[in-house]
Amino acid sequence: MASIGAILFSGKAVIIKLAYSYGTDAATLLALRMLMALPIFWIIYGWQSRRVTMSALSSLDIGKIILLGFTGYFLSSYLDFLGLRYISVGLERIVLYLTPTLVLLISRFFLNKPISQQQWYALIIGYLGVIIVFIEDAKYSGLTAWIGMILVFGAAFTYAIYMISSGEMVKRVGSIRLVVFASTSSAILSLIQILLKDAGSIFNQPLEIYWLSLINASLCTVLPMLLIMISINRIGSPLVAQAGILGPISTIFMGYIFLSEPISSWQFGGMALVILAMWFLVRSGKPSHTEIE
Repeated sequence: MASIGAILFSGKAVIIKLAYSYGTDAATLLALRMLMALPIFWIIYGWQSRRVTMSALSSLDIGKIILLGFTGYFLSSYLDFLGLRYISVGLERIVLYLTPTLVLLISRFFLNKPISQQQWYALIIGYLGVIIVFIEDAKYSGLTAWIGMILVFGAAFTYAIYMISSGEMVKRVGSIRLVVFASTSSAILSLIQILLKDAGSIFNQPLEIYWLSLINASLCTVLPMLLIMISINRIGSPLVAQAGILGPISTIFMGYIFLSEPISSWQFGGMALVILAMWFLVRSGKPSHTEIE
């Protein structure tokens, strides 16, 4: 389940790239994805609420969840969608795979939490791998690769902030309730954004866009999230993190098959360094794999 979840999550980038070929934009795709995923999330929440007694939320808790939804699901996803216009799906997935290293750096410089020597090695190796893949990507994308890299790195950074900020809320609120409420916040924000930008955009798309958005919402968002949550409960985070290695690997091959993106030995070399870095983090006891919603 963890392996399938990692592969399905990675398919999101391919779906977005395919949707761009029909002339749509990031705001429309994000709104359609969140609005289609929202009913599924609430069905899951309704099923969960009948099984588990949940405590009432304070107004402060609701405010924090709305802020988390903005940071981790709306802003992060929007930056990621924008970045995919400019870089390959392989580079995008590798950059996002480094999110735990950003958690370490933010914790070190803003929360004064120490970083061990092994973790520093992981940071150096991981970012060296990203640089190698980026240089290879820039051969085909040119200067626009810088734009895409900055946007996707911003997506990883904002999601790292979400990860750090949501730790206390998960314990108090519960993982499923937090995901559902934060996703609802994100869906409302994405709807407001598209209404302000172009109110008719979500109703005037080619039929293919709606099919791709439905696949993105169900098979690349809700289903893998459930699979990974169940996997963590059954086998623990370290093993789920190791299964997550399939994410960037599968993305490169899917990009080649569905998008005709080139594959080179340099890409595999850079990816191997990033995977090695995540392995170091697993051994150090830190989370090594998270997915941007």
